[in-house]
Amino acid sequence: MEGQSSRGSRRPGTRTGLGPLPMPQGVAQTGAPSKVDSNFQLPAKKSAALRPLEPRITVVTWNVGTAMPPDDVTSLLHLGGGDDSNGADMIAIGLQEVNSMINKRLKDALFTDQWSELFMDALGPFNFVLVSSVRMQGVILLLFAKYYHLPFLRDVQTDCTRTGLGGYWGNKGGVSVRLAAFGHMLCFLNCHLPAHMDKAEQRKDNFQTILSLQQFQGPGAQGILDHDLVFWFGDLNFRIESYDLHFVKFAIDTDQLHQLWEKDQLNMAKSTWPILKGFQEGPLNFAPTFKFDVGTNKYDTSAKKRKPAWTDRILWKVKPPGGGPSPSGRESHRLQVTQHSYRSHMEYTVSDHKPVAAQFVLQFAFRDDMPLVRLEVADEWVRPEQAVVRYRMETVFARSSWDWIGLYRVGFRHCKDYVAYVWAKHEDVDGNTYQVTFSEESLPRGHGDFILGYYSHNLSILIGVTEPFQISLPTSESASSSTDSSGTSSEGEDDSTLELLAPKSRSPSPGKSKRHRSRSPGLARFPGLALRPSSRERRGASRSPSPRSRCLSRVAPDRSSDGSSRGSSEEGPAGLPGPWAFPPAVPRSLGLLPAFRLETVDPGGGGSWGPDREASVPNSLSPSP
Repeated sequence: MEGQSSRGSRRPGTRTGLGPLPMPQGVAQTGAPSKVDSNFQLPAKKSAALRPLEPRITVVTWNVGTAMPPDDVTSLLHLGGGDDSNGADMIAIGLQEVNSMINKRLKDALFTDQWSELFMDALGPFNFVLVSSVRMQGVILLLFAKYYHLPFLRDVQTDCTRTGLGGYWGNKGGVSVRLAAFGHMLCFLNCHLPAHMDKAEQRKDNFQTILSLQQFQGPGAQGILDHDLVFWFGDLNFRIESYDLHFVKFAIDTDQLHQLWEKDQLNMAKSTWPILKGFQEGPLNFAPTFKFDVGTNKYDTSAKKRKPAWTDRILWKVKPPGGGPSPSGRESHRLQVTQHSYRSHMEYTVSDHKPVAAQFVLQFAFRDDMPLVRLEVADEWVRPEQAVVRYRMETVFARSSWDWIGLYRVGFRHCKDYVAYVWAKHEDVDGNTYQVTFSEESLPRGHGDFILGYYSHNLSILIGVTEPFQISLPTSESASSSTDSSGTSSEGEDDSTLELLAPKSRSPSPGKSKRHRSRSPGLARFPGLALRPSSRERRGASRSPSPRSRCLSRVAPDRSSDGSSRGSSEEGPAGLPGPWAFPPAVPRSLGLLPAFRLETVDPGGGGSWGPDREASVPNSLSPSP
């Protein structure tokens, strides 16, 4: 940012992503450029001896009761403390009862849902990037990590299991995200279990069903409980038995919560249900989180007068000693977990539930922190010919012809949130060092701070990132008009583009099947679909703008005479063509204006749209010649 542009504070030469885990530290920002949130914290470089071995994880669960998102979730996520070194490294957010009426589901299939947008907008300025997300009707799980941790996260997979209506409906069930973090297998499981006092046994059966049905690919951690560490959270719907409504409220008002703990169904089940063996939970030193009158902090005053209960819970389980080695070959008991806080947030009143958050510190006796790809870039790009990136790959890395290097603004929200990209062409420069160049047409104009990341198509994540560096390219009306005439988006044009994209859909990568196997019926998505021209309306009740403007529109680029790509024109495997531009044909069922232009990018060909390959191309649509 401009406040850090002093050359005296910079090491001349290159910005790299060569070292292991950097330790973040808040840096005061002044004069932040437009479209970059001034809260963004640039990580300071530290020596390897000072880098932490104890990643911090925040877990949040919230039954939102079909409500619209609030304007701010800063306190819920424990953000804004100033010193980023005390914040989390990863954040898992589990939501239940997100509005899933048919009109909302259709809109969310075309756009990103409002709750996910809310959390991406809030976390982007604090270095957080969306690693993975999974949705089953109203149950959503979002996993975020600091961008500089991404090279050390591998094998990200998702799954979901529906248990509503005997397994035919997804209003109840569980969704999960699993991954390897620094060589340790972690699993996050967000559940919404059956309600009511007399359904305790059904809750146990549902939990057992979820654990038995969810399976992942790869050795060492195929089931949920095979992971080194499992976080289990959500609206688990356990109630307080025996005591009547008046005594429960009296115990809450007089801060005698310990009298209610022994009658909490989940606490009682921990000692009697084998399925819960090994699960731990912090003390319930906060008032029951259900059920409140919406908009207030008063417990249910309706005719039903439901008894307060701790329905919203966060538990964890560490793989026991002797439970077998982790995929890295080391014993899992060397991982230790300490819970630092466990609390509710009474300040949020949009739902009849209060959100609950817990903060953990993981202690790793070992850590795999070798990035598979190391990127090198100059401290600053002031001329287009400086837009050169060199990178080196580890011999164990299985590259793909669909790998690419993205250029991101600081505060980017997920790995498809780039402003430009170039295919990672396999051209030797020196030994195992390779080089790519961004075309002048694809570069952003003006001044700002950016990050480069190497995206692995096989691993579906950024496996190499640089430190922030600056781009200072002159702006001119002639360059803008040239960009408009060539069909390549500029920052100005970006504001008039309406993109109908899910978070996983903005990618130059070809389509491939999702690892997530949803057992609930889903609507077809239309990744890569863009309408132009249009105003920048995103949704009817949108909140604060994104920390950065949306991705530039994907237009089938031209190949220059020297064979270099302009944005993304590299040919794919087996000589397949690059991005396709489809004729202006929009399905009538979407109710879209016929004058709009329909475009999509599909480097993989094969008659499918976007990376998810969920919507097949109608016969009437064919690639442009």
